[in-house]
Amino acid sequence: MESLFFNTPNQRYQIEELFKTEDEHLTRVDVSNGIFFYDILQKKRKHILKLQNLDRMVMIVVVKSGSLTIENHFNKKVQTLKRDRVSIYCSSRQNFSLGINGEIFILFIADFFLKRYLSFDENEPIDFLYNKIQNEVILENINHQPTDALSLYIIDKIINTKDDENMRSIRCMYRIMEFITHNFSLLDMINEQIAKDDLEIASRAKGELLQSFKTPPTIEILARLCATNESKLKKIFKRVYKSTIYSYIKKLRLEEANLLLREEKMTIGEIAKRVGYKHQGHFSKLFFETYGIYPKDLLNKR
Repeated sequence: MESLFFNTPNQRYQIEELFKTEDEHLTRVDVSNGIFFYDILQKKRKHILKLQNLDRMVMIVVVKSGSLTIENHFNKKVQTLKRDRVSIYCSSRQNFSLGINGEIFILFIADFFLKRYLSFDENEPIDFLYNKIQNEVILENINHQPTDALSLYIIDKIINTKDDENMRSIRCMYRIMEFITHNFSLLDMINEQIAKDDLEIASRAKGELLQSFKTPPTIEILARLCATNESKLKKIFKRVYKSTIYSYIKKLRLEEANLLLREEKMTIGEIAKRVGYKHQGHFSKLFFETYGIYPKDLLNKR
């Protein structure tokens, strides 16, 4: 049985067109040994992609439109992932089929790649996921949440690396690491006993904020969406995510602003408005407090 990760040639950043027409494609891109992704656009009919191997891996699935059906041949279970969702899976051996119909991005990460970044703290996301796949795990869903704007932005940069004229492997790996870091940071690493109902409230609130952090709902409206009251929502959210709701919104906004400052030809005022801040001065102050540098200084270094 072949490995998904060890069959690539020595050269880095290799593109393989598995299926291509004028308006559809299924592309595999090997970024380096231990990292590859599928870039998929399938409109007219469902395409079946079969995976059978013994690799220990983490899989991040982003369904931008359409749907993805996963048929696990080990236990005969079928899962359907709908549009606008991000799912993280752990698996130590694979025998499943992907039924693809839509616009989908799937990143595969080998355990030996994760091993390079272990911190030996079981509460760290990478350590948690690495330890998970050292056991007998068959396509276990670890995290499932709404797609956020930052993930989509980074995916677009990853896919369009093919248009860069030089250093494509380095550029793509850099963007892949940003994507991994962002999505792993959204894992609910909870190391204390919290009631199931409270976890559901916190998770629902996080999902709402991921989708609307540029123009977030008020605490009152957010509490109503989560079927609770304001006081309880703020208390539960801080206990689960070790952050206030305001700080969480700020984190999401500044993460996207950081990328925009480095990769887009935009003014500071335009970036501030894009991530949800009306006043450029307030945005610059928060950015400096978080990163220790003013946005204008990053623009000057571009």
